[in-house]
Amino acid sequence: MKKNIFIGGAWPYANYSLHIGHLAALLPGDIIARYYRGKGDNVVYVSGTDSHGTPITVNAQKTGITPKEIATHYHDEFSKTFESLNFSYDLYTSTMSSYHKQQVQEYFEKMLKNGFLYKKIEQQDFCNNCGKFISDREIIGTCPHCKGKSNGEQCDECLVALNAEDVLDKHCKNCNTPTVLKDNKHLYLKLSVFQKELEKLIKDTEGLWRKEATGEARKFLSMGLIDRAATRQLDWGIDVPVKGFEDKKIYVWIEAVLGYLTTGKAVSEQKGINFDEYMKDSPQTLTYYVHGKDNIPFHAIIFPALIKAIGLEYQLPKYIISSSYVNSNDEKMSKSKGNLTTINELVKRYNVDTLRYYLIANGPEKKDVNFSENDLALNHNKYLVGTLGNFIHRNLSFIFKRFNGIITEAEIDKDIIKETKRTYEEAGALIEKGELKSAISLVMDYISLGNKYYDTQQPWKLATENIEEFNKCVYTCVYMTANIANLIYPFIPATSKKIKQMLRLSNFKWEEEMIKGNINIDEPKILFERINIKVI
Repeated sequence: MKKNIFIGGAWPYANYSLHIGHLAALLPGDIIARYYRGKGDNVVYVSGTDSHGTPITVNAQKTGITPKEIATHYHDEFSKTFESLNFSYDLYTSTMSSYHKQQVQEYFEKMLKNGFLYKKIEQQDFCNNCGKFISDREIIGTCPHCKGKSNGEQCDECLVALNAEDVLDKHCKNCNTPTVLKDNKHLYLKLSVFQKELEKLIKDTEGLWRKEATGEARKFLSMGLIDRAATRQLDWGIDVPVKGFEDKKIYVWIEAVLGYLTTGKAVSEQKGINFDEYMKDSPQTLTYYVHGKDNIPFHAIIFPALIKAIGLEYQLPKYIISSSYVNSNDEKMSKSKGNLTTINELVKRYNVDTLRYYLIANGPEKKDVNFSENDLALNHNKYLVGTLGNFIHRNLSFIFKRFNGIITEAEIDKDIIKETKRTYEEAGALIEKGELKSAISLVMDYISLGNKYYDTQQPWKLATENIEEFNKCVYTCVYMTANIANLIYPFIPATSKKIKQMLRLSNFKWEEEMIKGNINIDEPKILFERINIKVI
């Protein structure tokens, strides 16, 4: 029976270009989606651009353009970037879409109706000159710890996280007027009531979530959940659909994470799928949420609580595929530090499959990693050129030159068939668990076996000494080539398609590719050129 596979990739924030850390964190989602499609399962794979919130508003004020213009610019850029990386989203959308806004407002109203939202009066910074309440990011002041310059969320100098009430000598960032505290009303989510349910969720998913996700979630719960503001005093965002709160917006941490459901529902409607049935918790349903470790609390704590508060009988996150950080010189990449390597820069310089392979084989699956273009080039030359490209080209080019591309049907080595089936089974199991580094290593071992087999059999000698054994060797190698094309497809799909075209094979499936009869191949093309390390 086909399974229902839901995969949600984290929504990148529309305030700067995507960097190498984003790719490392989000790439697992595409690999898992391609794998399950190859098995014939029902896959819904979604993401989008997180387009609301204070940083965009502040950026708009600095640049003199509207928040919508900034968000639209980056959404368009992100869409093109993911397309260039061969991501296979069923839908990549934006929190600005009318469909998302409408669905989020409906979900918000359901949470209110179900009794999980309540009104609370709190004091908030107010600017008399601007005549409005201002957000944490619109506050400038002095850090209580290092006495450095700070906003209402974080010190610019010591980088410690702050609450607005802790900041000293507060002024409005827009006009430099000292702020005053005034009562303001907000809606709060009763997050605290879900403490025990979320503790049970973490226990039930032991071994399915990545260890860091489980550890961070437990740490969060050990401090005890507290209720969180569900509304915010902003001009840019989704309107609160509740009387008396018309001047507020739904807090971005609620509406952005609900994008998984709004976008999944939109895709399901396009495909004629009942999304409520599709997402029900059953053995046939598997949900994956793919993101960086800084997003763990939102996926492990907030999102499951929202599903419960809305009253949806959906499967809570079954698999959390969280990645650690990609660092530069042992420092986390950040816009403020100016040490970012953007994806668009790398796509101009390198083969996309080189980037995809490198960030799975050497990525931050379990711990932080350092990125260097020199290391990327070394891995490219060793594995993509020296292992994969070498096996494919030496075998097919010899046949094309010596026998006009015609491969005579022969018996396939039984040990190779056995190893092929084992690789599908074991690599598939690893992909399903999100252990992608081990999966691609296993596939690369299979390709190395092909090189070893070719060297041992010495077909260049057999061609003149024993044509029958030559045919067996070459047919076995072509059988391996066909299956290599399948095995690498989730990871490096463009290269897989090139190999299939050479062999005139049909579309990818995650199953053994059995070849029959004589085979007439197209002229082989070099898959990868060596990278000159000295040029980097």
